[in-house]
Amino acid sequence: MTRIEDERWMRRALELAARALGETNPNPAVGCVVVRNQRVVGEGVHERAGAPHAEVEALNRAGGRARRATLYVNLEPCAHQGRTPPCAPIVRDAGVARVVAALRDPHPLVAGRGLSLLRRAGIAVTTGVLAAEAERLNERFLVAARTGRPFVLLKAAHTLDGRIATHSGRSKWITSPLQRRQARWLRRLHDAVLVGIETVLADDPLLFPSPRPRRPFVRVVLDSRLRLPATSRLARSSSPRAPVLALTSRASPARRRWLERAGVEVTEVPASQGRVSLGEAVKVLSARGIASVMVEGGSEVLGSFLAERLVDQVALFRAPLLLGGRGSRPAFGGPDPASIGDGLRLRSVPDEPPFPWPWRPQFELWAPERRRKRR
Repeated sequence: MTRIEDERWMRRALELAARALGETNPNPAVGCVVVRNQRVVGEGVHERAGAPHAEVEALNRAGGRARRATLYVNLEPCAHQGRTPPCAPIVRDAGVARVVAALRDPHPLVAGRGLSLLRRAGIAVTTGVLAAEAERLNERFLVAARTGRPFVLLKAAHTLDGRIATHSGRSKWITSPLQRRQARWLRRLHDAVLVGIETVLADDPLLFPSPRPRRPFVRVVLDSRLRLPATSRLARSSSPRAPVLALTSRASPARRRWLERAGVEVTEVPASQGRVSLGEAVKVLSARGIASVMVEGGSEVLGSFLAERLVDQVALFRAPLLLGGRGSRPAFGGPDPASIGDGLRLRSVPDEPPFPWPWRPQFELWAPERRRKRR
């Protein structure tokens, strides 16, 4: 196969993987194509966590035609037992001659073991084909695997002068109905959404993604004094499919029992300067199996994540509106920086990811600048 042909079939694997975005969490989105004599003999998609992996689906469809074929997959086949059997031995036993993987899987349970198993079996292995596109597709999974903490997206909907509410706290509606629909769609790419208690008390939100994924989606509230009302829409809608998790540092036993009877999960987290420690909160989410979280505010919560540099990406929904005034609330509050150098410099993330947005994006994506290595 030539490099051009490898890219052609890998692009198809990425297209297949993108079909299941938002459903496979906390697993990555993976597609697989089996090609023999320039023809596709099998394709597969990992549909959801716990379902067969893409390689297994593709090989099942290929059957005996997989022998001496080339298998394309956007992430290294796994070599460990999880909810499903490991894929690498299945690929090996199918008799394929060559495996092309866009990326090596950085997850500690994989980390090259799948590719090593294939090479030891005499299968030719190529990596790095459309690696940048594959990184973008599974950026949330990859960051969590490499850092040991969830991928964090900070989302803000603000006016042109950077305000998210008037001095009295009114914010409905700064952005358009289309922008709000896109924000709900972004939620479904993540395992969880997180807000502060002030947002809950002010807006009484449900925080559901749309369309709703079949897998569980966690709604998290930072609530140091456990003020979440059991009568709120958030608490009343808590369920196994859409649990509500309250992270607190000063919970009275009575209020805790009250909320837990309503179906809310309550977890105590160490405090930092009188509030729930964000570093500890992120550890709690990671231990719960949450690999990505979309932080939606309010201002102090967004600013605190920014100040602690717990940010992998920023989604900004701008409205053609100016509020002005000294009391209107900024998108990012938190601690005041001492100098310009204390700010976080960002780079623009390309508008078009390696999978099609279902609409023209009405928001901007930014990511922290990569630090240049000193020579």
